[in-house]
Amino acid sequence: MSADPLSDALAVADARSVFSGGFTAGGAWAIRLRGRDKLKVNAVVRGGCLLVREGGGEPVKLSEGDVVVSDGRQSYVLCSALGVEPLDSGDVSMEPGTRMARLGHGEEVACVSGHIDLSRDSGELLRRALPELIHVRADAAEAPVLRWLIDQLVGEMKTRRAGVEFASDQLAQLMFVQVLRVCLSESDGLPSGWLRALADERLAPALRLMHGDPGHPWQLEELARAASMSRTTFAVRFKEAAGVPPLTYLLNWRMSLAARALRQDTAPVAALARSVGYTSESAFSNAFKRSVGVAPRRYRESARS
Repeated sequence: MSADPLSDALAVADARSVFSGGFTAGGAWAIRLRGRDKLKVNAVVRGGCLLVREGGGEPVKLSEGDVVVSDGRQSYVLCSALGVEPLDSGDVSMEPGTRMARLGHGEEVACVSGHIDLSRDSGELLRRALPELIHVRADAAEAPVLRWLIDQLVGEMKTRRAGVEFASDQLAQLMFVQVLRVCLSESDGLPSGWLRALADERLAPALRLMHGDPGHPWQLEELARAASMSRTTFAVRFKEAAGVPPLTYLLNWRMSLAARALRQDTAPVAALARSVGYTSESAFSNAFKRSVGVAPRRYRESARS
């Protein structure tokens, strides 16, 4: 792996960003975006609106240049004001050329949308690390880069040049990476998980070791030394940030790597076992089954069916 835990996690989760369209709106309008096994991304290109989570919570005011990412577990409504009956996104017609819809009367507001497909690993690697809703305001440190990416995405939609779908999806992927970087710089709101642990500069060296060489038989003392802490201090701090002890994190990471290899590669299970630190195929198979719920060969067969 790359020893860059953020890049590694995106690769292992097979997270694929897809640009799905957008809308212009004016007057009184509302649209419901339903939660599914995807992270939803919305960027306000022009104007402003409210985001209302149907599971409860205060409405979130979105302004031009803001970007929000929802974990997809609950549906939410984007609207001009509270009390407007929302249309379901599935009932809204999009223009085939631009993939843009029209809501209400006018074009005071424009939003573009995308999603992060988490179906390959059931979404748990990324979803567990993120809060329910990420709101990146237009004045955040990462906002200028996000704004540039959004402008490029809008440009692709307008010009419809050759390769527009591929380019749009890649821009959506870069937008998501920038959002995650915002999370790293503002880690107080993150739940316990690998992203919060990565945001801790004292723990990051140990994480990079585990990601850079997952097959190495890392011991707690080695990892604590990399973080310049005592074993006890390191173990306590790591568990508070990551939600699990260091060696449990290492085990989970190895199983995530193995699951991805089983989905994508044809290498024998014994070879996969060695690549993630197991000298015995049976020991690896037992560990994988405890972690994932099925034996490696059964997992591979299921993933490919």
